[in-house]
Amino acid sequence: MRLLKVFYEDWQMECCGKPFAVGDDVAWKLVAYGAGARRERAGYGAEAWVENHGGPDRPTTGRVHAVELVHGEFRFPAADPVPVEPGEGVVIRGTGRGLEPVPGTLALEPAESCPKWFAEADLGIVDGLRRVRRTCGALVTLDASDTSGILRVPPS
Repeated sequence: MRLLKVFYEDWQMECCGKPFAVGDDVAWKLVAYGAGARRERAGYGAEAWVENHGGPDRPTTGRVHAVELVHGEFRFPAADPVPVEPGEGVVIRGTGRGLEPVPGTLALEPAESCPKWFAEADLGIVDGLRRVRRTCGALVTLDASDTSGILRVPPS
């Protein structure tokens, strides 16, 4: 078996994923990170990401060896108006849309399982911009016997 680091993005799980736990056997369509297959958050050290909307023709199977939930702080873009203070109103936006990562805030939390829904907490206004702490997905160590099904996008 080969230990493979896989990133399961929050939106992929919340849309079409099935929660899993350490020890579970899974079959996921995986796409390798690389020059031609870039993703926003660069996978947090993963070699591949789960792609529930297309991807390779066949899934890669394996057993979940470890799960780490990926947390980070994000801020609204500076061009956005400063939202109302907590308790004074409601700010409506698509979760995760248009947020900028705050450098140095990445944290990995060992977990026994991956949830279906991911948390976001409002941290208020820091340095003039509203910040949130989000769980961005799960970094999974997968025991995979055959990785030939992973889609590898050639560099452009």
